[in-house]
Amino acid sequence: MFVAEGVRTVEELLRSKLAIRGVLTAPQLADAPRGAALLASLAERTDIETAELSERDFASAAETDSPQGVLAIGEIPERSLADYSGVSPLTLLVLDAVQDPGNVGTIVRTAAALGATATVALPGTVDLWNAKVVRSGMGTHFIHPAFHATAESLASFLDATGAELWGADAKGGLVGARPRPARLALAVGNEGSGLTAATRGRADALVALRIAPDVESLNVAVAAGILLHALRQ
Repeated sequence: MFVAEGVRTVEELLRSKLAIRGVLTAPQLADAPRGAALLASLAERTDIETAELSERDFASAAETDSPQGVLAIGEIPERSLADYSGVSPLTLLVLDAVQDPGNVGTIVRTAAALGATATVALPGTVDLWNAKVVRSGMGTHFIHPAFHATAESLASFLDATGAELWGADAKGGLVGARPRPARLALAVGNEGSGLTAATRGRADALVALRIAPDVESLNVAVAAGILLHALRQ
C-alpha cells in the first residue's frame, strides 16, 4: 500500500481507478473551499472508509510540515514488464539507481506528460511509491504505469521483444543523430555517478544532449524530460 497526502493528490487518487483502503481527515481540511469540496466528495463515497482525527493526531500520521488535513491509503497496482511484451511502439523510461524522491516524482510526472509507455525502476532507485515520490508526482502515479523490476528481468524483456536500450550519458552521441527504434528503453542514471556499470554495459547506445561546454551536467529529471521530448519528434 501507499500514502497519498494533500488535497490535490487525494483528489487525483479519487478520480483514478486505484483501490483506496481509507482516508484520514483533520479539521483544517474544511477551512479552504477546495478542502471542503473534497470532504463533500468523500461523504458521497460509501465504498471508502473515512476517519476524522484531531489536528494533533493527524499531524502524527502526516509527513509534511504543514499538513492540509487529508491523507489516503491506496493499494499499489500490480504491474510488470510482461504487460508490455506485445506493445509497439514502446517507450520505457528506466531509472537506474535514481535516489532523490523529488527527482523521481518529477520524472514520473514528466514521463506521463511526454507519452512514455511506462517508467521502470531498477534496484538502487528510491521506492516509486514512497510518500514523497507520490507527492512530487502530483497524481500521475495513478494514471501512468510505474513499477520496479530487476536488471535481469529487464534484460530478458529486451531480448524477448527486440527493444533497444539507450543510456543517457554525457559522453554519448547526440540523441537526434540516431534513428529511434519502434521499441525503446531509455535509461537515466544516478544523480552523482550516472549509469551503473551493468546498465552501461548492456546499453545498445549511449545518447547525450548538446549543452554549453562550461556546464558539466543537467539535473536528472530535467535531462529525462528533454530526452523524452526529443524522442517524440
